Amino acid sequence: MSKKISLVLGCSGQDGALLSLSLLKQNHEVVGTSRKIEKDKLSKIINHSILGIDKDIRVVNCDITNFDEISNLIEKYKPSEVYNLAAQSSVGKSFEYPQETLKSIVNVTLNLLEVSRQVGYNGNLFFAGSSEVFGDTKSKATIEHKQKPVSPYGIAKQTSLNLVKSYRELYNLNCITGILFNHESPLRSKNFVTQKIITEALLCRKNKLHKLRLGNLNIERDWGWAEEFIDGFQLMNRSVNLKDQIVCTGRPTKLKKFVSIVFQKLNLNWRDHVVLEPNFFRKGEIKKSYGDPWQMKNDLNWEAKVNLETIIEKLIEFKINSCK
Repeated sequence: MSKKISLVLGCSGQDGALLSLSLLKQNHEVVGTSRKIEKDKLSKIINHSILGIDKDIRVVNCDITNFDEISNLIEKYKPSEVYNLAAQSSVGKSFEYPQETLKSIVNVTLNLLEVSRQVGYNGNLFFAGSSEVFGDTKSKATIEHKQKPVSPYGIAKQTSLNLVKSYRELYNLNCITGILFNHESPLRSKNFVTQKIITEALLCRKNKLHKLRLGNLNIERDWGWAEEFIDGFQLMNRSVNLKDQIVCTGRPTKLKKFVSIVFQKLNLNWRDHVVLEPNFFRKGEIKKSYGDPWQMKNDLNWEAKVNLETIIEKLIEFKINSCK
């Protein structure tokens, strides 16, 4: 019996690498794409090497903003599952590079959907959405929550979400969006604030005079463990009843608390080392963002079980071990 082929767009990032590992463990053949292959080959190698899959995944050159290249990819490999995790993923960078952000999200979503419609693709398509579509959430966000994105990244993800929904309803494509709240792992890019906090806190432990400079400590986020989220992606994509879902823990935590836990784990007082930097305060910053995990639990029996303290412990342990 031939192996199932799964196509992972954006295979070199945190989610793409973890998903590729999970699929390989299920005996899938994994074909991956990454926009970093030519520009930054080292970045791709690191995540795959860390997980020990660098020799097991087939990584191909493909400009997924190009309609014909996506079409060739689908027709050549005929994957049973497609996961679109590719995008410029930094909210902050989306203000600096709005055109690139929208192109990497909206164009790719539309190309993949339209290719699938034209070639009659009958496999399952998963699109990585974002909690940024909601903006501030004063209560737990459900799938029906009012959408009010405040960044180019959030606007692009909102457009992608609507496109996927339209193609599912108009053309009966097996396509869904997972609206993802924050999720962490040691593979998280260093430009995310959680990684910055871990790295800088360890420097503070080495040098008591070192300072960690941060912006608004009162923002609240719903932080989960990426490996659990990866399981949720696959449950959604293989469900008999395909629908967009919220993937989250339902537990909001202030950034100040995150910082406090990190420094506490290192036997330090965060107040001795953290400096508030006014330049880091972002206009239109989302003050509170958390979701309602009930629907995923009800429909797919999925729930986030790893708590924030354990997440932080895992991140610190990995960082310490990687520096040895």
